[in-house]
Amino acid sequence: ENIQDVPSALPSPDDYFLLRWLRAWSFDLQKSEDLLRKHMEFRKQQDLASILAWQPPEVVRLYDANGICGQDGEGSPVWYHIMGSLDPKGLLLSASKQELLGDSFQSCELLLRECELQSQKLGKKVEKITAVFDLEGLGLRHLWKPGIELLQEFFSALEANYPEILKNLIVVRAPKLFAVTFNLIKSYMNDWKQELTKFISPDQLPVEFGRTMTDPDGNPKCLTKINYGGEVPKSFYLCNQVRLQYEHTVSVGCGSSLQVENEILFPGCVLRWQFASDGRDISFGVFLKTKMGERQRAREMTGVLPSQCYNAHLVPEDGSIICLKVNVLRFDNTYSLVHSKCISYTVEVNFMVPTPSSLISESTMSSWPSLVRPCSTSQEQGFYNSGSQPMHHSWPTPQEWLGQCPSGGPTVTAKQHRHSIPTMTCCDLKLSKNPRLFSINQYQEISYSSKI
Repeated sequence: ENIQDVPSALPSPDDYFLLRWLRAWSFDLQKSEDLLRKHMEFRKQQDLASILAWQPPEVVRLYDANGICGQDGEGSPVWYHIMGSLDPKGLLLSASKQELLGDSFQSCELLLRECELQSQKLGKKVEKITAVFDLEGLGLRHLWKPGIELLQEFFSALEANYPEILKNLIVVRAPKLFAVTFNLIKSYMNDWKQELTKFISPDQLPVEFGRTMTDPDGNPKCLTKINYGGEVPKSFYLCNQVRLQYEHTVSVGCGSSLQVENEILFPGCVLRWQFASDGRDISFGVFLKTKMGERQRAREMTGVLPSQCYNAHLVPEDGSIICLKVNVLRFDNTYSLVHSKCISYTVEVNFMVPTPSSLISESTMSSWPSLVRPCSTSQEQGFYNSGSQPMHHSWPTPQEWLGQCPSGGPTVTAKQHRHSIPTMTCCDLKLSKNPRLFSINQYQEISYSSKI
């Protein structure tokens, strides 16, 4: 009765799904409900409803070493993590932390989908997986602190949001360097190929791991299913590329924080940000103000995107959220009592336009300039033209929007990003020759944007 409002938002609203949460917390009803509701917030924050359609960056697709290959003896999917050939430093220098976490959460959702497919195929409920961790090649390079912190963050999220899905965890080819760590399962390591066949049928186990499964072309590693990673080429390193030009550069003193307010007068706007730090990490979060006209502490506001540390000195971070009210971007350096942090950032407010018809009238369009207003004292704002180059002038009047300005008015560019809303149609707005109508070209995302 307490969660009647929840099932409609669940990925699999059935008793099996709810039982997973009850079993994970020893049938403590209140704790299970609280954590299930936190999971729903997590799904919104990570946009898990559409994450299967998301394409990770090329470097992540090529070098994040894992994959789903075959089933165990009971029909559960088998997930391989080739940890020994992973290049954590190369990945973290080539992609943002959010992109790497997003790729991991996408793997989790793929595993759940594979469980559903196996359930339909076998006529019985399949809700758990077998995981194989291959540690061959694991060494000191894997003990890099930012990489360990990222792994810890992923496993914490895994435990909190995917309870009771792991049936077997099999560790193979652990190096002697870690013999002490794995002392309890040392004897198990010696006969790992034989042990694997206790859980996985020979025809479902790649030749690389001791049995008979191959790719269609005979490859023993099943490369079409398992990515073995490898050292990331330095050409992917973002630090080797031209550094982004940011709108603002500020110093956040030790033990202090910086708040950037963004006034959102039109529900459904997209707030985007990009930032980088110089030399050290920085904590960042997004909050919703509860009182207007005054500065609020973080604990007095509602958390939208929880604060966490980002290695933005290694790779620039970016993100976006759908806004309903005033949102505050908060750069937090209160945890550092010695070092101040230099932060460079750009914030954009874009708005998404539902388009039930192919035309928008003057009366609708004339109110747009006042619907989205950045909190800025600058007299100039930047608009993107069709070539994605900003052109600066003051906020246009309705007449300028209707095509009466000399330049023909701003034209906006459709883009794509992970946090788009699949149920809302967005468009690329272009001025029509008819001064009372605007022509619409359908796109996935937004058009009009202003730089703050």
